[in-house]
Amino acid sequence: MKNRKLKISDIIFIVFIALLLIPQTRTPIQVALNKLKVAVWSPSISAMEDQDQVTPFKYAVQDLNGVSKTIPIGQGKVTFLSYWATWCPPCIAEMPGIQELYIDYGETINFVLLTQEEAEKAQRFMTKSGYDLPVYIPQMQAPEILQENSLPTNYIIDAQGTIIIKETGAADWNSGKVRKLLDGLLSK
Repeated sequence: MKNRKLKISDIIFIVFIALLLIPQTRTPIQVALNKLKVAVWSPSISAMEDQDQVTPFKYAVQDLNGVSKTIPIGQGKVTFLSYWATWCPPCIAEMPGIQELYIDYGETINFVLLTQEEAEKAQRFMTKSGYDLPVYIPQMQAPEILQENSLPTNYIIDAQGTIIIKETGAADWNSGKVRKLLDGLLSK
C-alpha cells in the first residue's frame, strides 16, 4: 500500500468536519455558509400562470408580549409572511436582509414573522441581534396553501391575496429585484 501524505486541503477538510460535529461551532458555521448563499440568491418571482391565490383571511396571532391580534392577509395590503426559528441557520442568515426591508417598507407592508418558539426565546434572539421586526406566535392553523414544513419559508402576497413569491431556504430579501417588485405592488 502506498504511503500517503496529508495535504493541507485534507487537513482543512478534517478540521471543518470536526467543527461541524461540535455543537458550539456548528450553528455559526452553518449561518456563515447560508450567508454566502444569501449573498447570491435572490427570491424567485412566480410566473403569472404559476401564482397561487390565498383566500383573504385574518391571521390570529400573539405578539411577543402576549397581546392577541389579527392581521389581515390579502385584504388590501401587501404582506411579507415568514415562517422562521431562532435555531435555524438559514433563517438567521437571511434576517439582516429582512430587517433592512422592514426599515424601508414596514409602514406600507404587513410584515408577519411567525415562530412556534417560546416568546421569551424569540425576544432574546431579536434583542441580542438588534432586530425590531414584528414577530408573532400563530394562534391558528394557516390556510393549507400557506402551510410549509421547511424553515425558513417566506411569502410575498399582494393586496388581493396572490402569492407573488414563495421561497423556501435562505435568500436575499433586500435585493434590488425584491424592492422593485414591492414598489410595483405598492403602486397598484
